[in-house]
Amino acid sequence: MLTMLLYILIVAVVAAVLFVAASAVFGREEELAPLPPGTTPTVLPVEGVTAADVRALRFQQTLRGYKASEVDWALDRLAEEIEYLRAQLQELQAEPAVDLQK
Repeated sequence: MLTMLLYILIVAVVAAVLFVAASAVFGREEELAPLPPGTTPTVLPVEGVTAADVRALRFQQTLRGYKASEVDWALDRLAEEIEYLRAQLQELQAEPAVDLQK
């Protein structure tokens, strides 16, 4: 009987030590403050969006899919980049061709 009580006491002490160690390493379950309304952790560069940037996009998931405001923001940002690139392309195509054979 004494052996079983001693065994239970040792298991309890080991569990308490592991609990304290895990609490010290992983914190006290403190949550980060919520993001202010209208902000998002989804990021794209200000200029020069690449295919890798688009592939790396990740959105917060909600009950029925992705957070709509983040997806809308990403689509707006990509639309701006496409418009900018098309404008540059039109400028380059509108320039007269330079004759290099002179």
